[in-house]
Amino acid sequence: MALETGEITEASRDIAPPKLRKIMGLALWLLAAIELRLEKRHSRRTLLDLTDDELRDVGLTRAQATTEASKSWFWS
Repeated sequence: MALETGEITEASRDIAPPKLRKIMGLALWLLAAIELRLEKRHSRRTLLDLTDDELRDVGLTRAQATTEASKSWFWS
């Protein structure tokens, strides 16, 4: 993001009416939630690129890594 959440909130306090600030807060929360889920998805997909030795180092089997990577990005 170009602006940090705090910067956006500070700027909006002066110019936005309370209802709009609430909507903006919900929109920022939603974006943060989506970003977190996409980050999880990326991490899970990265497991598939690890070798069996690397997976063993983190305590996973190939089957567990495949199961984890196949999880839905939205619900888990």
